[in-house]
Amino acid sequence: MMKFKYILFISALLFGTFKINAQDERRFIRSGNSHFTDSAYLESEIEYRKALDKTGNSFEGQFNLGDALYKQEKFNDALDQFQILAGTETDPQRLSQVYHNIGNSYFAMQKFQESVEAYKNALRNNPDDNGSRYNLIAAQKMLQQQQQDQQNQDQNKDQDQQEQQNKDQQQQQQDQQQDQNKDQQQQQQDQQEQDQQKNQQNQQQRPEEQMSKEDAQRLLNAIQQDENELQKKLRKAKAAQQTKTEKNW
Repeated sequence: MMKFKYILFISALLFGTFKINAQDERRFIRSGNSHFTDSAYLESEIEYRKALDKTGNSFEGQFNLGDALYKQEKFNDALDQFQILAGTETDPQRLSQVYHNIGNSYFAMQKFQESVEAYKNALRNNPDDNGSRYNLIAAQKMLQQQQQDQQNQDQNKDQDQQEQQNKDQQQQQQDQQQDQNKDQQQQQQDQQEQDQQKNQQNQQQRPEEQMSKEDAQRLLNAIQQDENELQKKLRKAKAAQQTKTEKNW
């Protein structure tokens, strides 16, 4: 993401010069301002909260508390504090400072669209606020870069999804092809088994030993010879019986 080295975040000045009616509130705010100047932001937060316990509607105490929270990078808490002031304050100069710090809080959370709108509100209340004008330009550039990054991420995401869909389709096609190959192999195996069964059946239906033509002819000749011999014997027996009969007469 693009970085701007010279972005100037001009936080509104701490309010420590306004007249405070309650003596304790004045004392706590002064103590908080002293800690803030020494970068002891947690201690300054504590003192500002003590001041608000005395006078809960103190603009100075609420505003400075928001600054102390911002310096501790408690941006959500700081934003809540400034937004409370934005809803109650009517003075344009003060509102400009409040919206300026709202813009800073949003900027720190990289919510650039909200930051842009806050700086615009600061300028609406005080057109001469150059700090808000400078930060507005920076926030607009960051918003543009953020939108471009998001667009690139969306495009990359779409490409990744498309690539994944293509991979899924290829895998599906491969799976289908493998299934078809398995089916074909199974069909071939089944056909081979059927052919083997048919061959076995054919072999079982044939005689175990098949006779050649020469063997068959010899067998026929032997049968015919036996038949001839039998006929001869029958004729001899018949002739002998006839001769015996004639002698008896």
